[in-house]
Parts: sequence; C-alpha cells; structure tokens
Amino acid sequence: MFRGLDCRLPAGGALILNGPNGSGKSSLLRVLATLLTPASGRLSWDGKPIAADPAAYRALIHYVGHLDGVKPALNPREMLLSWTALRGVARPAIEAALAAFALDPVADWPCRWLSAGQRRRLALARLIAAPAPVWLLDEPTAALDSDGEARLTAAIIAHRTAGGRVVLATHQPIAIEGAATLVLDEFAVAPGDVPGDGLAG
Repeated sequence: MFRGLDCRLPAGGALILNGPNGSGKSSLLRVLATLLTPASGRLSWDGKPIAADPAAYRALIHYVGHLDGVKPALNPREMLLSWTALRGVARPAIEAALAAFALDPVADWPCRWLSAGQRRRLALARLIAAPAPVWLLDEPTAALDSDGEARLTAAIIAHRTAGGRVVLATHQPIAIEGAATLVLDEFAVAPGDVPGDGLAG
C-alpha cells in the first residue's frame, strides 16, 4: 500500500517500478491497468479522468502480469490469434510477433511443449501482435535468458521510439536508456494506517 504518489509519463517515456516484495509494484500496475481502484486520487489520460471512459483507456493499454495465460492445447500462433481477436484487431502482426521473440521454430508446437522462457516470450509477443500505446509489464524478464531479455529491450526501444509508453516492475536489473525509476517503498503506508493522498496520476 502506498500514498502521496504523483507520476506522469510522457510519450516515449519509460518508468521502472522498484521496491521489495510487498511494496506495491504489482498493485500499482493493476491500478494503472484499471484492475484495482485507488482508495483516493485519480488516474488521467490526456488530461481527462480515466473513470469518465475506462473502456476507451483499456483499449490503449497492454498489461502483461505474472501469469502467462497460455493454454497448453493451443500453439503459439493460435494463442496470438486468440489474444488479438479478444482485442478486436483486424490485421494482427502475428508473424512479426513470433519473429520478434524468436518463436518461429516453435510456432506450431502445442504450448504444453514450451519451456517457461518460451511461454514468457509468447506472453510478451502479444505486445507486437496487437500494438497499443501503453505497456504495463510485471516482472517481464522472469524466466527469460539473455537473448530473451535482449529481444524485450529491443521491443521496448522500438515502442518508445514510436511514441509509446512503458511502465514495468522488476526485481532484476534492466537497462532502459532514459527511464525514470520510482522506488515504491518510499511511499509506503505503515500497517494500520489509513491512506491519505492515495494515487494521483
């Protein structure tokens, strides 16, 4: 839980959330994804409260949480088609997404055959298959090897270069040039305290 937090993310910006377990990194991402409601304060997009039209805001974000959400019986290509269909994408970039995360060789394998790292790459490939202006990533490097981390970094660079925004929570060092860092334990609320300012965004 946290309070007194005020942050803004410009086009092309990146924000890294740091802090120990329980400091609120995942909770803040869920608030930004509108999966949790802040106790007080507000979220804004383009100067307007997100609460006024949450559906329009949700169409602008990609949230990749701890769980990969991969169905064992489907293959990576089918998973990407399923995810992009849920977002209503008419012309998804399936092949580009598979290539970006080196999933081409396993694109037709059942997902139950994939390693943990390959499942994580597949979850991240959604970012490419169905582009969205805002990426919210919770521990995105979990289970990735050095090649997977390099591919994620390259995807983030390309996204930001095009004006996209990225917020990510991580325990692992990740080199993102020009990224701001928010240390959440600096905004911690002691157990039993009632939040004051809540989240302002």
